Amino acid sequence: MKATPNLDKRRPLEALGVYAVLSVIAFIMLVPFLWMLSTSFKEPQDIFTYPPELIPSTFRFQNYADVFQLIPFHRFYFNSVYIAFLVVVGTVFFASLAGYAFAKIPFKGRNLVFLILLSAMMIPHEVTAIPMFLFMRQLNWIDTHLPIILLPIFGAGGVFGIFVMRQFFITVPTELEEAAMIDGCNRFRIYAQIMLPIAKPGLATLTIFTFVTVWNDFFDPLIFINSRELMTLPLGLSLFTDEVGTSWHYLMSATVMATVPLLIVFFMAQRRIIEGVAMTGLKE
Repeated sequence: MKATPNLDKRRPLEALGVYAVLSVIAFIMLVPFLWMLSTSFKEPQDIFTYPPELIPSTFRFQNYADVFQLIPFHRFYFNSVYIAFLVVVGTVFFASLAGYAFAKIPFKGRNLVFLILLSAMMIPHEVTAIPMFLFMRQLNWIDTHLPIILLPIFGAGGVFGIFVMRQFFITVPTELEEAAMIDGCNRFRIYAQIMLPIAKPGLATLTIFTFVTVWNDFFDPLIFINSRELMTLPLGLSLFTDEVGTSWHYLMSATVMATVPLLIVFFMAQRRIIEGVAMTGLKE
């Protein structure tokens, strides 16, 4: 049946209206980022001029160079990169193992154990901060990177990863496992050679979520880190704020540089993220 002329005319108008609304929403969401980028190139006296200038009258590129002179920014950058790398690798590995076990290996009390794990996500992080600090102090791990590496892997972040991977592995047909077992594959070989290649969208989703969370984490480094040379980027950015005020031009320049890895990782894995988010919630 052919579409009526009225419907044919209405559909382009509806699509145009949807794109217009989405464009306005996207612009509103981009305004803070545009202001951040603009401020990073401004002179201090031009930041709060009225009316606001989105495009600076003069571009001060020296702001970016000054950031490295005022604080050990390169050291903060290195700390954040290697901590995020270790946390992502550890979380993806252990969460995928546990997620596969909860999804495909029947054992007594499986649902109960999984429910207990999920309940850990309901406890606010602020509630467990003091007990974890006391525990880390007993281990002499205060002012080291060990707490901010291990706690995200085996804490609530790891539980979230287990949930994501379990939801993805549930969507994999059981017949695929049974065929592999007939061919002589054990559980770990099925996990490594069959499940992980299939789970690339889920792994990409977990990688992005974990990386963004760890990269932006301010609370844990604030608790466990005392030495300046051990600070991560979010903690190091706070050095531009003191009792006198905030050096907005330096803070925005440092923030722009700190945001670049997030943008790179997102655009590299954007397609996988969409696939993973769609597939991890298909069935229970």
